[in-house]
Parts: sequence; C-alpha cells; structure tokens
Amino acid sequence: MKIGFTYDLRDDYLKEGYTEDETAEFDRVDTINSIESCIKNMGNEVERIGNVKSLIRMLALGQRWDLVFNIAEGLYGAAREAQIPSILDAYRIPYTFSDPYLLTISLNKDVTKLLVREIEVPTPEFAVVKSLEDLNNVNIPFPLFAKPLAEGTSKGISGNSVIYSKEQLEESVKYLLAEYSQPVLVEKFLPGREFTVGILGTGEDAHCPAVMEIILNDNAEKDVYSLNNKEYCEELVTYKLADDEQAKKCKEYALKIWRELGFRDGGRMDFRLDENGEPNFIEVNPLAGLNPVHSDLPIMCNLKGISFQQIIEEIVNSALKRINNEQKNYSNIA
Repeated sequence: MKIGFTYDLRDDYLKEGYTEDETAEFDRVDTINSIESCIKNMGNEVERIGNVKSLIRMLALGQRWDLVFNIAEGLYGAAREAQIPSILDAYRIPYTFSDPYLLTISLNKDVTKLLVREIEVPTPEFAVVKSLEDLNNVNIPFPLFAKPLAEGTSKGISGNSVIYSKEQLEESVKYLLAEYSQPVLVEKFLPGREFTVGILGTGEDAHCPAVMEIILNDNAEKDVYSLNNKEYCEELVTYKLADDEQAKKCKEYALKIWRELGFRDGGRMDFRLDENGEPNFIEVNPLAGLNPVHSDLPIMCNLKGISFQQIIEEIVNSALKRINNEQKNYSNIA
C-alpha cells in the first residue's frame, strides 16, 4: 500500500524565520523518521508529502495515495488542523485521524466544552473574552485560569495562567489578546490532580491503552502543565500510570466523549480534578503528539508496555477498517 505522510516540520518553519513559540506545535525530525519507519515496517511504501502547500503541489502534479497518515497541525486560522483533511476529502483520498469538522471544533475550546457539557461530562465554568471590556461579564470566582482559545501544545500557558485577582486577570488577558490575536478562554481553576487519557481506535472499537497522571516536580512551574514544563519534561515532570477510581472515571468520560462526538483512530484527552475530587474535562487532542519518547501518548503507552510500533499500527489499522466500512456502506446505498 502506498501511504502519503503529511506533517509540519518544525525546522522548516524556523529556517523561514518563525519563532519557537509559533512552531511549538510542529514536529521534530526524529518524530517524522520514527513514524515513517513504523509504517514501512508494516510492509507499506511511504511517500513524504510535508505541509499543506506541498500537498497542493503534489496533487496538482497528479500524485495520489491509498492512504495519508496526517499529523499536520497547520499554521494559520482556527480551522488550521482541518486544512489538509478538507483537501483530501475533496480528492476522496482517505486519511488517518478525525475529520475536518471535529478538528475545527476541538481547536475551539469553548465549542468543545459546550458539546461535552451537553453529553453530561463535567467541565469547568468558563467565559470567552474577546476584548478587555468583556472582563466585566466574567462572574466566575477566583482563582481562574486563562489561555488562548484556539491553541495547542500549551501555547500561551505559563505560571502566570493561574489568576487570583482582577488586576492579574486584566494583565494576563491583555497580554494573551495581543500575543495570540484571538479570544481568551477564562475558566475556573481546578486545584486537583491532572490526568491525560490515551485513546486508540474508532467508535465501539475505541479503547483506552492507559491513563497517566502528570506530576509536576518541585523545580517545575507550579500548578500548570505549561509549555515550558512540556518542553523540559524529562527534568520537570514525573509521569505515572494511574488506575484508581478517579483515573477510571477519567477513562469512562474520555471514551464517552470520543464515541459520542465521533473522534477517530487515536488521540488524547485531558482531565483535572476539582476541589471535590471530581474529574473535569479540560480539552481533547485528536492529533496527539507522536514523538516516541517526548509525547504524552507514547510515554503512557511505553509505561504500559505498548511499543511505538504498536501505536502506529493501531492507528493505521483503525483508519483502514473504518474506510473499508464506509466504502461498503456507500456501495449498499448506491
């Protein structure tokens, strides 16, 4: 099988003059090499495509693939993760992971939280702030947590994200509005343990390989799984598999959200405990990082004894199974 491979390589963008923060979501060379090696080990031919502009050029030249393994995050816009899947849909080329609709929804944290609330999964009370004037409408008790509305990889999240006063809230929101040119999500700060839940598969086949607790070391930025803590996780963070009642509740909620909203093939979901010890949904990552040693999903799977090769195989096989089912259903309708 000929599998195309779409991604955003961090080094390419850095060479073009983009900053470390602008490229924080993009992948390193070792990630690309590792995924490619795993796909080849399955007996497939792999063709590196790269980013959305490279995909467009290759499509214009008439190149096609049986499947595209897509981990491209995109650079601009609140629908940037949906750009490559949308183009592939137009050409009827199948791909891994979720569709453009869900990739757009999940990047907009307020929309995701509203949908999660509708299926009766707890999520912190929140407000969307588009200007400093909107702060007058924020009536959530302190402490609060502020972050950009449509960013991933903890961009815009630091030790200053936990807010204890009106003055600090105004200062933080002013900075985030200017720095990220998008609304700010302000939500109730949750003081409890933090978990991330891995998911592989689609629909009823979806399962949770592991739940992992994120424990910040004494030398880490306090209270937040910040961009800095992620970048230097080997020194600042301890990762521990969790299987207690609270972790099991996170797993239950994660699978409910994954199945009911229709996410596909693989990803990750984050939860934090409130003051009563109740798990609350924070956000979903349907394009979870796949660095074999640095990303949360491979880390938790490794702790569970699941190899990186197995992760990639499950993702590809999930995509192939649902694509085959979709084609059968289409044939029956036709």
